Amino acid sequence: MNDRTPLSLLLPAALLAIGLAGGGWLAANGMIKLRTADRYVTVKGSAEKEVAANLLVWPLAHSVSGNDLAEVQRQLDANTAQIRDFFISAGFGEEEIITAPPRLEDRWVWAYGENRPAERFRYSNSVTLRTQDVAKAQAVLRRSGELISRGILLSGSSDGESNGPEFSYTDLNRIKPALIAEATAEARKAAEQFAKDSGADIGGIRSANQGVITITERDRGSPQIKTVRVVTTVEYFLKD
Repeated sequence: MNDRTPLSLLLPAALLAIGLAGGGWLAANGMIKLRTADRYVTVKGSAEKEVAANLLVWPLAHSVSGNDLAEVQRQLDANTAQIRDFFISAGFGEEEIITAPPRLEDRWVWAYGENRPAERFRYSNSVTLRTQDVAKAQAVLRRSGELISRGILLSGSSDGESNGPEFSYTDLNRIKPALIAEATAEARKAAEQFAKDSGADIGGIRSANQGVITITERDRGSPQIKTVRVVTTVEYFLKD
C-alpha cells in the first residue's frame, strides 16, 4: 500500500483551504464594515435671520353706487384717477401702479319688490401699488385717510380680500447659503455631543436634507420685518 498522497490531490485541497480562509476573512471584514456603516446619528440644526421686507403690494379697492350707469362710471373713473394721482404725487412711477379692470354689479337682477336695494348699480375696481421702496410706501400708508376725506369709498377688494398692504421678502437666495451653513454647523455640534456621550467619534455625512425654509412676520405689529428660518437634517456616521 502506498502512503504517499498524490500531488494532484494535495493541490486542490490546499487551494480549497486557502479559499475558505480568504472567504472567511472577507466575510468577517464585510460584517465589520456593515456594522460600522449601520451606526449613525440623525440630528437637526436651525438658523434664523431677521430681514426687512423689500417688496410692498398695496391694493386699494373702491366702489361707487347709483341708479344712473353713466354717472356711476364717471364717478368710478374720477376716483380711480385720484388714487393714481395720490401715489404719483408721493413719488411713485406709473410702472408701480396697477389698475384692475372695473367690475359692474346689477343688484336688481336677483332682487324683487321690497328686497331691491335703493341703488341698482355697484361699480368697483382696485388700484394697486407694487413697489420695492418699502420705506416710502410706509409713509404713504399713514396718509391713506386723505383719500377718504376726498369722498372715495375704500372697501374690501373686488376679490374679497382686504385693502391692507402685503410685505414680502424676495432676496432669499442671497442669504440662504449662509443660513444653511450655520444650520449645518449647529447640527454637527449636536452630533458631536451625542457621539461624545456615547463614547464614539463623528465620521462623514451619511445623508443631508436642507429641510424647510420659512419666512414669517416677526410680530403682528411689524409686518415689514421678516424672520427667515432654515432647518436642516443631517445623518453622521459614528466610528469607534
